[in-house]
Amino acid sequence: MSTVKEVISKLQEQLDKNLSHTSVEFTRIRAGKASPDMLDGVMVEYYGAATPLSQVANVNTPDARTISIQPWEKTLIRPIETAIINANLGFAPQNDGEFIRISIPPVTEERRKELVKRAKAECENSKVGIRNLRKDANERIKKLKSDGTSEDECAAGEESVQRIIDNYIKKTDDLFTTKEKEIMTV
Repeated sequence: MSTVKEVISKLQEQLDKNLSHTSVEFTRIRAGKASPDMLDGVMVEYYGAATPLSQVANVNTPDARTISIQPWEKTLIRPIETAIINANLGFAPQNDGEFIRISIPPVTEERRKELVKRAKAECENSKVGIRNLRKDANERIKKLKSDGTSEDECAAGEESVQRIIDNYIKKTDDLFTTKEKEIMTV
């Protein structure tokens, strides 16, 4: 039988995962500035296995508009180029035989607004997840109450859950506000 403290501890652990997932999703929304994180989801065919790009090449940004990829093996240039195209990120990789370069085009105002909408949708998805976690935690606390835990302890637990949820919703909103500023900055 678990306790109210265990329920709250598990809730915080799940909320931390939710927040870090949202943060990762926000890094995938590109705002015109080159970042190696933009290629995090790219998987390269390497000796028959799908391998993350970062494990087969050096990925860096020599300037704000360029991503440079240097494969550890020259034979990987073509598979990396194909993987980037197949990832459908909207990039046109240029291969010079040694490096692959990706030029990040400047983002139009219309595209910026589109990216903000995408970030807002991601923020809302995160909040839905947070509310679902609150519901699950409160149901577990109610079950503890029916299993004999005191009403005062359960009520205090539900209040604590709500404070924690409010805190994480604010953190999610703060992440969104930061991302929105980043996207709208020309």
